[in-house]
Amino acid sequence: MTVRKRRYKLLSDFNKVAEYLDEQYELDHLNGHLIRPFWEYAHTHPAFEHALTHRFGLWEDEGELVGVACYEYNLGECLISVNNEYSTLLPEVLEYAEQELSQLNEKKRSLVVWSTHQEHDKLQLLQRTGYKKIKTIPIKTFDYQKEFPEVICPEGFTVISLEDENDIEKINACLWKGFNHGDEPDDDLDCRLLMQSGPNFSKALTTVIKAPDGEYACFAGMWLNESNQYAYLEPLATIPKYRKLGLGKLALVEGMRKTKALGAKYCFGGSNEFYTKIGFETITSRELWIKEW
Repeated sequence: MTVRKRRYKLLSDFNKVAEYLDEQYELDHLNGHLIRPFWEYAHTHPAFEHALTHRFGLWEDEGELVGVACYEYNLGECLISVNNEYSTLLPEVLEYAEQELSQLNEKKRSLVVWSTHQEHDKLQLLQRTGYKKIKTIPIKTFDYQKEFPEVICPEGFTVISLEDENDIEKINACLWKGFNHGDEPDDDLDCRLLMQSGPNFSKALTTVIKAPDGEYACFAGMWLNESNQYAYLEPLATIPKYRKLGLGKLALVEGMRKTKALGAKYCFGGSNEFYTKIGFETITSRELWIKEW
């Protein structure tokens, strides 16, 4: 076994990492929550720092990828995935992350590392090297063997996909207001076009609920992972004045029905009680660990 470390090359390594994440996927540990739709969505998110992705680390054995260290959006955070057969690499990967992915603030460095509850080797390493757990978040899925909840489209509203209509200005307004950024959306429409550029982004699986006046009241993106047969919701947002009408539930169930028809067996959702009430169940949890030095 001759493992070599190198830096990530954004243009040539994106698919290689994505395929590795599919190969390593297991529902119990989820690669530290580093799964292919998460990887793709992050790369197309407006907050993602493309200019620093050369700091990502890759570990290869005769050209085969066996380990990854990266951030979700920017420096100061870290996600680590190591092939189970190469678990002895974990200390080296973490040390690399501390050097390349940590954040310097007021002459002090810090790094937060995500792990899932089942990654025992990683958790022991974090404890041993001075990290402290600061947050635990449930990971919830909806099993498609269960019946979908009943949904009703309020009078005057319509359910469409982006194949039917793809108004970037309306999408921008919905996501801006839906994520509570204020009543006046910015004019950065390019970022919304970027978010539709992922190789597995699907207009057909993206659901929009239109208000009676044509405004996009709710937006639900849905990603299908065919090789591992699951769906991944990201993002889901409803404009504040349209909340409490069941639009988020309606859009989510619409996306789940479509992905079930395409072979998915379950769907990943968010962590709050909205998902529990719909029927999502906690399958594990992800933990956030921090170290300062």
